Amino acid sequence: MRISRAIIYAALAVLLWSTAASAFKISLRYLDYLSLLFYASLTSAVTLLLILAGKGKIKEIIRYPLKSYLRSFFMGFLNPFLYYVILFKAYTLLPAQLAQPLNFVWPLMIVILSVPLLRQKIGMKSLIAILISFLGVIVISTRGRMISFEQVNLKGVILALASSLVWAVFWILNMKDKRGEIQKLSLSFCFGTILTLVLILLTGRLQFPSAAGWTGAVYIGLFEMGITFVIWLKALQSAISTAQVNNFIYLTPFLSLFFINLLVGESIRLSTISGLILIVCGIVLQQSHQFLRFRRLNRKTNG
Repeated sequence: MRISRAIIYAALAVLLWSTAASAFKISLRYLDYLSLLFYASLTSAVTLLLILAGKGKIKEIIRYPLKSYLRSFFMGFLNPFLYYVILFKAYTLLPAQLAQPLNFVWPLMIVILSVPLLRQKIGMKSLIAILISFLGVIVISTRGRMISFEQVNLKGVILALASSLVWAVFWILNMKDKRGEIQKLSLSFCFGTILTLVLILLTGRLQFPSAAGWTGAVYIGLFEMGITFVIWLKALQSAISTAQVNNFIYLTPFLSLFFINLLVGESIRLSTISGLILIVCGIVLQQSHQFLRFRRLNRKTNG
């Protein structure tokens, strides 16, 4: 049986993203979170610009009007700057097996934010799905001790959840921007890199990485922030439908736990797995509800 190109691209992207949590945790042993973000986002920006140069599209972004650059500046402030500042700080406070699943609730944050930003309504089924996922968040945060919150690192939990909120805002705004995806992303990372450097200079926290620090930052810049997004775009472009590849995303947090155990050395708790299952079940329930609703609307529209 021949495996489609879309599935190969999707599987490769998910495999690479699944190593990100481990790469964050290991790299933060050698660099503080701001320096890690600077070198990683710089790597990503250079890589994406090289990809654009190879496609002969550098002139396209040079010709953008000022309005497009201002939009890219704001998007770069959201991602990579604000998103990864919050996320990396969360990883300094929490075990990777807690930070990663808590960050994975971003699909539900999109649903919640679609109410004020897209003026959509949340139905009862969507509300139930959100509650199921947030029950999973509580299970993970309390390490299964749902009655007692004594061992909860509240700051770390809030930061991990906040990162998913920032990503959801970025995703919704990016969806409305009709420019080329790689063009948008490259400018976002250019501006995000500059913003990170400014913050580092203001705080006086610039570190020159060791070999291990360089390795981690470059790996994150290439395979969490840069090239993997291009691979995922190829998967979407090659797919018969987005559903053919989107379901691969649900494998990411489970594969991440495998790599966290293998590479970081964390013993994965049963509460982490249980909570993650609840989070993913809530997301799947919500998205299946949206899919069925979309099909019903299509049938009504097409008579």
